[in-house]
Amino acid sequence: MSEQQPENPVTPTLTAKQAKRANANVIGMLIATGITLAIVLIPVLLNPYQKPPVRDVDVQAIAGEAAGDAGYDPLAPDLPEGWTANYARWDSGVNSGVPAWEVGYLTPDTEFIRLTQTAEANPTWISQTTRDSLVAGERTAGGAAWQLRDSANGEAHLVTEVEGMTVILSSEAGLATVDVLAEAVLQDLAAPSGN
Repeated sequence: MSEQQPENPVTPTLTAKQAKRANANVIGMLIATGITLAIVLIPVLLNPYQKPPVRDVDVQAIAGEAAGDAGYDPLAPDLPEGWTANYARWDSGVNSGVPAWEVGYLTPDTEFIRLTQTAEANPTWISQTTRDSLVAGERTAGGAAWQLRDSANGEAHLVTEVEGMTVILSSEAGLATVDVLAEAVLQDLAAPSGN
């Protein structure tokens, strides 16, 4: 068999009309993309960013409702201006075995602090509530000694027992900020009616 000599490769050439039609698809795609972006961006640009509304629940009212189930006056401390509560609830203890009062507070700097109160604490519940944190020492806040616990996720927990109540304050905020809530909690517990 003899080898055939390769012919010169054929270079395709487009006529002016063919080139125009080939470019029309690209131009059409760019126009469609531009129109889509304009449609999406117009509402975004016309609606300025708004901070989400701060949810501020009435802790005192919810605490009053929970008092009958709790058998004690749940904590509803008076806090400085700018502090808000984004939730307050009575946990009947179905999952943990320990009924507890819980409130989530936001500081003026939007740092979150969780307050947990119970009259039936046990070491297992304290460990679970503080997310298996380790005792790191003791801290005085509001004139009382609190056990300071640090957890692996950077959250600090202050734990104290006052008048038969175990109170846990949990937060990633600085301890000076948590001290403000600790002092308000102790003042609330010392009040004649408990609130």
